[in-house]
Amino acid sequence: MTVFITHCWKSVQFELNGMARTSLWLRVLSWCVWSVCAFSLPSHAQTAAASQVEVTELRLERSEGALLLQSTLRLDLSSTFEEALQKGMPLYFVTEAELTRDRWYWYDKKIGTIARHYRLAYQPLTRMWRLNVSREPIGAVGLASSLSQTFETLPEALAAIRRTVNWKLADVSELGSDNKFTLIFKFRLDVSQLPRPFQMMTGGQSEWNLSTQRTLRLNSDLGR
Repeated sequence: MTVFITHCWKSVQFELNGMARTSLWLRVLSWCVWSVCAFSLPSHAQTAAASQVEVTELRLERSEGALLLQSTLRLDLSSTFEEALQKGMPLYFVTEAELTRDRWYWYDKKIGTIARHYRLAYQPLTRMWRLNVSREPIGAVGLASSLSQTFETLPEALAAIRRTVNWKLADVSELGSDNKFTLIFKFRLDVSQLPRPFQMMTGGQSEWNLSTQRTLRLNSDLGR
């Protein structure tokens, strides 16, 4: 009889432990779902306007033997992104540009590339917006290796992301003569640097696929 009771108690204990482990996983999963929904779904009191990004200006200028990139974006963030920022989640953006020279006999030759990585975050204690800029992914190199600016409002911080001024893309000496070139400009939200739950659960949401690209065909007299 004692053996039977002991066996029953061990069985019940095993089931309880299993339920506890299952409950823990359910709590973790529920937290992830709640977190994503809190940031990705607009509140009923707001009308969620979609985020928009578009290249409105793109050109190259010659200055002191260098080709300088000038660009302007139209970048508007929806209430979903603003709410995520207000709740403490930073957003990461990437601007990339590449200039190649046409070659009929082989792959196009890469003349110059440039990239800038942005980290935009809200600081509730100071009520300031902080923007970090780096040539490398900030998540990989850390904030210490980036340039930091603070702004009083979100529009001011976004204005610093929208404009590209005098970025050196290549040397004029590399252009040659009688050649044709292609300038490819890209801007995107870097979802890969968001927290893991968001990477997994926002991948299918089109709102988080914020990106734009523009291509220009240029001659050897570009920037003159």
